[in-house]
Amino acid sequence: MDHKQKALDYFSQKLHCSQSVLGAYAEECGITEEQAMKLGSCFGGGMRKGEVCGAVSGALMVLGLLYGQKKAGDTDGRQNSNKVNDLMMDRFKEKCGSYICNDLLGCDITTEEGHQYCVDNKLFTEFCPKMVAAAVDVIEEIISEQKE
Repeated sequence: MDHKQKALDYFSQKLHCSQSVLGAYAEECGITEEQAMKLGSCFGGGMRKGEVCGAVSGALMVLGLLYGQKKAGDTDGRQNSNKVNDLMMDRFKEKCGSYICNDLLGCDITTEEGHQYCVDNKLFTEFCPKMVAAAVDVIEEIISEQKE
C-alpha cells in the first residue's frame, strides 16, 4: 500500500489528519505506529484552533524526522530542515490555496457554528481527505528531490 492510501485509510478510521499523515510514514521515520498516533494527536484541526492544517503539521513531523537537525551544532541539518519546511509550506499553499485550516475550510472551526458548517457540508469527510492526499503528494515530491 502506498503512503497516500495508507494515510487516507487512517483518516477514514476517524484519526486526525496529522496522525494520518505521520502514521503513513512511521516505519520510514523510525517510530512505531503508536508513537506516530500519539505524537500527531494534538495537531488535528489546526491544533484545534483552525491554525496550520493538521495534514501539514503531520507532514512537517515526517520531514523533520527524515531530514531534521540532529543535535546542537548540526548546521547542515538545520539548513536542510529549514529548506524542507519551506518547501512543504509553500507547495501545499500553492496546491491548496492556504495552509491555514480555517481558510481552507472557509469557516472558524473553533465556533459551534463553524464546526456545524463543516459537518453539514461534509468538509471533514469529503474535503479534509483531499488535504491529507495533497500533503502526502508534497512529501513525496520533497523526498524524491532529496534523493537527487
